[in-house]
Amino acid sequence: MNTDQSNPAPALRERARVLIESARFERSITALILLNAVTLGIETSPLITARLGELLHGFDRLVLAVFVVELLLRGFVHRGQFFRDPWRVFDLSVVGIAAVPAGSAFTVLRALRVLRVLRLVSLVPSMRGVVGALLKALPGMASIIGLMGLVLYVSAVMATKLFGAISPDLFGNLGASLFTLFQVMTVEGWPDIARGVMVQSPYAWVFFVVYLLVATFMVLNLFIAVVVNAMQSQVAEDLKDEGETHTRLILKEVRGLRRDLEALRRSSMS
Repeated sequence: MNTDQSNPAPALRERARVLIESARFERSITALILLNAVTLGIETSPLITARLGELLHGFDRLVLAVFVVELLLRGFVHRGQFFRDPWRVFDLSVVGIAAVPAGSAFTVLRALRVLRVLRLVSLVPSMRGVVGALLKALPGMASIIGLMGLVLYVSAVMATKLFGAISPDLFGNLGASLFTLFQVMTVEGWPDIARGVMVQSPYAWVFFVVYLLVATFMVLNLFIAVVVNAMQSQVAEDLKDEGETHTRLILKEVRGLRRDLEALRRSSMS
């Protein structure tokens, strides 16, 4: 009995693999994600929704159905390996949130349908590389975040002691000082804050300038340095992986040529 005829699953699985790994299929899914992002943005307009609401909802359901079928195909192809890829799990989570029934207790999750747009990250290799670099930078960022929190806390305590009586709205307590100095760290409106305090404390500019130099120009630049270093490491690893893959392909071709030459030698000797 022919094994392929009695068990057509391997053949179907191979055909599904060719389909989902084709460039045309990935471009189609990417186009659907972009179109769905546009329609989800259009749905925020009450005027357009009143006119085209049914059409937009119908297209949204169609896109969701396509995504569900795509994930089913990927699950059929990869089987147990499906959940070992974090990007596939991410896609499944995003689509699963969008598939929550409208009448359920989790209707609020329907607002998260726009997260489907993030599937572009899993489809575009360059975006995956950037996200991978950011994840690698997290351990280094943790130390910098701790340093920044320490600088912010010490500065807030000092600001509360120095300027609490002068500007109680901005520095009246530790919480207000923390929020105000976080705003100053973003360099948003800090001259107005400093001038308001300097009316009664002329030398307050020394505190704000030193705080800006330490918090913004030093600590935030450390963030950038860590991220850039992580991205450079990611690019180096990608190039290394590409080189190893290319080397393996060359070795495979060389082995094939050796086998062919050995077969020709044996045939000529016989």
